[in-house]
Amino acid sequence: MIAEFTIIPIGVGESLSPFVAECLKIVRASGLRHELTATCTIIEGDFDAVMRVIGECHKKVRTMSPRVVTCVRIDDREGERNAIERKVRSVEEKSG
Repeated sequence: MIAEFTIIPIGVGESLSPFVAECLKIVRASGLRHELTATCTIIEGDFDAVMRVIGECHKKVRTMSPRVVTCVRIDDREGERNAIERKVRSVEEKSG
C-alpha cells in the first residue's frame, strides 16, 4: 500500500521544515520506500508498518507543538509492489 501523509503543527509559526526534517528521520529509519514532496511525504509498505511510521511522526511533531493535525490518504491495491515508481512511470509514459 501507499500512504500520503501531511502533519501540520498548529501555533508554531510559519516555517515547517524543522518538523518535516524530524519526520523524515523517522521515515528513513523505517527502511520503507518513500518520497518527500513539497507538500507531503509518500511511503510504501504493509499496512502495519506504514501506520506505525505515520503514528511515530505524529507523536514526534506533537512533542514539538501544542496542537497537530495529521492527514492521511491511503491507496491499498492487492499485490501492488514498487507502486510509487510504477505510478509515476505510467503517467510519464502516457504523457510522452
